[in-house]
Amino acid sequence: MKTQVLILMGSESDAPVMQKAAEVLKEFGVSAETKICSAHRSPNLLHKLMVDYKDAEVFIAGAGMAAHLAGVVASLTIKPVIGVPLSGSKLNGLDALLSTVQMPSGIPVATVAVDGAKNAGFLALQIIALNDKNLSEKLVDYRKKQEEEIIKNNK
Repeated sequence: MKTQVLILMGSESDAPVMQKAAEVLKEFGVSAETKICSAHRSPNLLHKLMVDYKDAEVFIAGAGMAAHLAGVVASLTIKPVIGVPLSGSKLNGLDALLSTVQMPSGIPVATVAVDGAKNAGFLALQIIALNDKNLSEKLVDYRKKQEEEIIKNNK
């Protein structure tokens, strides 16, 4: 089975946050793999992964501090890249947020909230659902259930 989403993280300590994206994708039946790869400490590995997973439909990249992982991934593909700034610094992720969101013109990275890996998973689902009617229907049902739960909680 083809990997639809490749989830990358800068270090093993990012796993508890980035696992949330993998859980969302699994819940909806979208295939994903997770790899540890630093844009700065393992650039050759990153290049190899981008070649090995060139058929992935979406890339999710989470990193803290300088947070260049998503940007480097975006420079190596024309597929959608979703950046997850992580809060592991003294600046509680503000540095990572600014690094991830401030991409040069022509090399976009969709950026979610600091530690927002769950929403990165949902955004990846929405992107894939553009060409997958079954997944689109699952997302519509999920949204309906969210609304029903809120209405129920008001009673």
